[in-house]
Amino acid sequence: MTIMKVKTPKFRVGSATLDSLAVQQSTPSFSLGLNAQLAVKNTNFGPYKFDETIIYFYYKDVQVGSAVVPNSKAGFRSTKNLNVQAALTSTNLTNINSELSGDLNSGTLSLTGKSTLSGKVELMFIMKKKKSVDLSCTLDVNISGKDVQNINCN
Repeated sequence: MTIMKVKTPKFRVGSATLDSLAVQQSTPSFSLGLNAQLAVKNTNFGPYKFDETIIYFYYKDVQVGSAVVPNSKAGFRSTKNLNVQAALTSTNLTNINSELSGDLNSGTLSLTGKSTLSGKVELMFIMKKKKSVDLSCTLDVNISGKDVQNINCN
């Protein structure tokens, strides 16, 4: 029966905006407040209850911030939208100042967001199956326009 087949939910960054943005060109550094709308799409014939997790943001594979994704539930064949806030800073970036300086001068800062969401899909109120889904997204921060562009998730 195809109803009993459990599909892996999808976990994506739908959109993102900036609360604040501070950039210093002289000592290459940045600090920004990011609001991200995350979407958990459940295509199953039962709810997907997932645990709290953390989404980590990286610049050139160095962690620059994180945000907590609260535990929640995506209903039958629906999408659960979640809003998270993250404060991202370049304080951990010590050995890549030349690359950061070049990106700040170009006006675009490329960031990556990664996370794993774990939970259970409940089918027919009797069967529960564990399902985990990974999030891996890239996003570009336009420094002059003070907005987020080119959000791509795999």
